[in-house]
Amino acid sequence: MEVIQTGIKDLVEIHPKIFGDDRGWFLETFNQDKYHLALPPRTLFVQDNLSYSNKGVLRGLHFQEPPFAQAKLVFVIQGRVLDIAVDLRRSSETYGKVFSVILDAKSKNQLFVPRGFAHGFSCLEDETIFSYKCDNLYSKEHERTLQWNDAELGIDWMLETPILSEKDRTGESFESFNTPFD
Repeated sequence: MEVIQTGIKDLVEIHPKIFGDDRGWFLETFNQDKYHLALPPRTLFVQDNLSYSNKGVLRGLHFQEPPFAQAKLVFVIQGRVLDIAVDLRRSSETYGKVFSVILDAKSKNQLFVPRGFAHGFSCLEDETIFSYKCDNLYSKEHERTLQWNDAELGIDWMLETPILSEKDRTGESFESFNTPFD
């Protein structure tokens, strides 16, 4: 597997090794022994999630506050997304920095999003299936959302008119946000 440093501490893009022949292909989407070399120490995944969305759907920017903060290993099983991570760690040199990458079923690349980041994605194709491997359980009481269209963050989601949930329409601004992450 190839690990690509993003320029933001602990946020890495991963390209698994693909074994292909005339029958098709095979890859490991996760292997603890191999991934522990690329991920922060003691990352132990406890929950897997899948989402299905059509072109134009935007999900995010989501995160959970401590003690239910989550790191995520995300990838696309079918389709294509623009994946976004925003560093919310107060002591980070890249606090408030936005990272974006195209994740798609064709390239099979993954993004590891550490704890202390807001995360979101926009679907660029119909029938997109998106996978999240999480290192902490979901807690509705600890979930928060930042404005997807926050002017200070200036994210280009590559969508004309995004399809949003009520939660995503009413996220808080980055300017008024007080980070719970050191």
